[in-house]
Amino acid sequence: MMQRILTVLLLLLLATPAFAVEHLRMSTTTSTENSGLLKVLLPPFEQKNDVKVDVISVGTGKALKLGESGDVDVVLVHARKLEDKFVADGFGVNRQDVMYNDFVILGPVSDPAAVKGSKTAAEALAKIAAKQAPFVSRGDESGTHTKEKELWQQAGGVPKAAWYVEAGQGMGEVIIMATEKQGYALSDRGTYNAFKKAKTNLVIAFDGEKGLFNPYGVIAVNPQKHPHVKYDLAIKFIDFITGAEGQKIIADYKVDGDPAFFVYGK
Repeated sequence: MMQRILTVLLLLLLATPAFAVEHLRMSTTTSTENSGLLKVLLPPFEQKNDVKVDVISVGTGKALKLGESGDVDVVLVHARKLEDKFVADGFGVNRQDVMYNDFVILGPVSDPAAVKGSKTAAEALAKIAAKQAPFVSRGDESGTHTKEKELWQQAGGVPKAAWYVEAGQGMGEVIIMATEKQGYALSDRGTYNAFKKAKTNLVIAFDGEKGLFNPYGVIAVNPQKHPHVKYDLAIKFIDFITGAEGQKIIADYKVDGDPAFFVYGK
């Protein structure tokens, strides 16, 4: 009888799934996903804390909306004005700087709008508008789209014309669309570096302006707004990616020898 009981218990044990690890829900931008950074950044944190990070990759605007509704525990985004509003409105706490890169204007090698040599990004966009060369916009209220609209306003206003395509897509998809049209697009450098070897023949037509600085921040969703969020785990994640180990992973991450992001102080 005892042997039968032991056998039944063993079978039940084998049939029972392994204890599920804890899950941290994170909304982030398509640029952090498309750049490939998360594939090297998340596993060490997951292993150390016996946790699985469930990533929702969308534009910054949508990523913050997910935080506002309590559908995620932490957000990793890049639109400082929107981030500050998110915190000021009480939806986020403990915002920390994580990393930065810059925005670049991509275009075909032939550069039909003669963007190269422009003194400012606004001048470059004005040349594209004057030529009515194809331009593919994110059109998704992402951090990149927010910066793009700011630059278009400096250039005379956001275009409303057939040559200006609002994709409503992530950064990678926009680069591919612009490549197919042999047109222009605003991109973060990290995603472009990840795509330039195999997925696009576009080149950097303009870069280097101070206003194209692109900082990323991480924010925990406020547990006072949404008591169900995993605030303690979110803080562990924030401490990890802003701490020595996470910062080294970010600083060391390169695509074909080119850094995708930079960390502060390095």
